[in-house]
Amino acid sequence: MNFEYFIAKRIKTGKIVSLSKPVVKISIISIALGLALMIISVAIVIGFKDSISKKVMGFSAHIKLVPFDNNVSTEGKPIKIDTSLINKIHKNVNVSHIQYTAQKAGLVKTDNQIYGIILEGVDGNYDSSFLMDNIIDGHFPDVASSKKTNEVIISSKISNILGLNLGDDVRIWFIDKGKAQARGRKLIVSGIYNTGMEEFDNMYIIGDLRQIQKLNNWNADEVGNIEIQLKNPEKINQTAMELYNAIPYNLSVTTIYNEFPQIFSWLGLLDMNVVVLLTLLIIVATITMISTLLIIIIERTNMIGLLKVLGSTNYSIRKIFIYKASQIIFTGMLFGNIIGLLFYFLQLHTKIISLPAESYYVDYVPVKISFAYVALLNAGTFIVSVLVLIIPSFYITRIVPAKALRYE
Repeated sequence: MNFEYFIAKRIKTGKIVSLSKPVVKISIISIALGLALMIISVAIVIGFKDSISKKVMGFSAHIKLVPFDNNVSTEGKPIKIDTSLINKIHKNVNVSHIQYTAQKAGLVKTDNQIYGIILEGVDGNYDSSFLMDNIIDGHFPDVASSKKTNEVIISSKISNILGLNLGDDVRIWFIDKGKAQARGRKLIVSGIYNTGMEEFDNMYIIGDLRQIQKLNNWNADEVGNIEIQLKNPEKINQTAMELYNAIPYNLSVTTIYNEFPQIFSWLGLLDMNVVVLLTLLIIVATITMISTLLIIIIERTNMIGLLKVLGSTNYSIRKIFIYKASQIIFTGMLFGNIIGLLFYFLQLHTKIISLPAESYYVDYVPVKISFAYVALLNAGTFIVSVLVLIIPSFYITRIVPAKALRYE
């Protein structure tokens, strides 16, 4: 054991008359609460981003291929599915799943309500796992059947507005461009879903793709969109560019970020908020530690004078007090980790803190964090705190042994 560490371990701050006793306690509490809030903040931000991104990507798709002149419309020219096009898509190593959809705007008319909706048609290859998880009553339409189905699922929001329940008939009217006569379709409510995402729940009714193909007079090999799910969603933009270079000139590529920019812009702002919060918490913790170290140094002026008389250098004495401050930091960090991780596991398993889903897209505070992030937060907090303590430790060089030994 080196000399400085040996002395640091024996510096007591717990005497009744010691001024440093309450200050050290405050420092430990400050560091503990600061680190705990850092862990909680990062866990909540990552949880929010992961939960909401999964919802958006579960309802839509990572990437869509659409007709070149159809980027801002829910309906338009169809895409003709052929083997060569699908093979080009499958050649991309990041593509995991391909499905076909189409959308058509319409009006739902009941005895006392008229409500605008978008009918989204899906085929038997559609990945319905997200919607299945969010169906609160009934079942998903049997779109995989060889016969076209009249079944649709509607959101709980539309159900409440229009007074529609399971098994009810829902009549949807469609108006085609250039045609004065509206066309109606009587469909059957087979299920009710609730994603908590108003962008979806307010307007989408999910049914059979073949219904839209018939309404639009399309052939069986014509669809509105080709939806692509990826193995690695972090490479959405890169994969989109690769696909754009591979597909025919009459098709365009749109990503989930282009389709719902307002949601992902909001999620991006959360990163800035957490950076500001982490910075403020570290500043508060370091200021507290600087004050604590100065108080400990002043309180131990006699000891510093004696060590200088015995031949210790300023550098050696400074190391003693930095070791002592490091012990305080480490103790605070230990309690901070306990508090932060306790909250994380409690919220993860009990969802004790709830939220209004209409404002936050989820009905509870989602949390997610890896222990790599916890390690980085601990390392960053400790390194920054110790580094800033080097400056106040220079106060030791100004202490004169002759005056220090008379200091009380």
